[in-house]
Amino acid sequence: MIELYSWPTPNGHKVHIMLEETGLDYEVHAIDITAGDQFNEDFLRISPNNKMPAIIDRDGPDGHPLPLFESGAILMYLAEKTGYLLPKEETKRYRVIQWLMWQMGGLGPMLGQAHHFRQYAPERIQYAYDRYTNEARRLYGVMDRRLGEAPYLAGEHYSIADIASFPWTRSHENQGIDLADYPNVKRWFDDIAARPAVQRGVQVLADRRKSGGFDDKARELLFGAAQYQRR
Repeated sequence: MIELYSWPTPNGHKVHIMLEETGLDYEVHAIDITAGDQFNEDFLRISPNNKMPAIIDRDGPDGHPLPLFESGAILMYLAEKTGYLLPKEETKRYRVIQWLMWQMGGLGPMLGQAHHFRQYAPERIQYAYDRYTNEARRLYGVMDRRLGEAPYLAGEHYSIADIASFPWTRSHENQGIDLADYPNVKRWFDDIAARPAVQRGVQVLADRRKSGGFDDKARELLFGAAQYQRR
């Protein structure tokens, strides 16, 4: 049994989708980041960086429970546990890993910044707005070029690299992106969005997310001083 600690965000959706794709049994524990659950001591023992998602595999290596944080590490672990979506052959395996690292180090953080400065910043800071919007466009261009060479990011087959990247592209409009400008990305996006496991994964905890943006308390917890306290 996998104990999943998560919230319906792009990083959370990565692990939700992976669990649905693999068919592993899991139990969801909501970590409401708008209420400060990510700072609770019990959660910090699993995820010391106070970020979700995190998991505990009750049937971990050698039969011992294994806690894990960082979505990319969780995807690799679940892929290795199930033998699914991460090839064993070395060359193909590292093609997947390099695109997974590209998402973790570039696509996710930069799209997150674009989203923040375009949607959530209390005032429009033109330099930041332009910098991260332009970087988002550059990264979509990288992806479009790659997906003009192969159906999926790592080659001929769907993998954890695609699972990691897809949730971040679901908010493309808020990042200043029109997918019509990136036809290879649009083809890939539509293909992945049609997968039943993906459709189930993005619905995990979806009913818990409030519409209409964040109130003042949530903004303080997500973007204010609470985020930077030493714990």
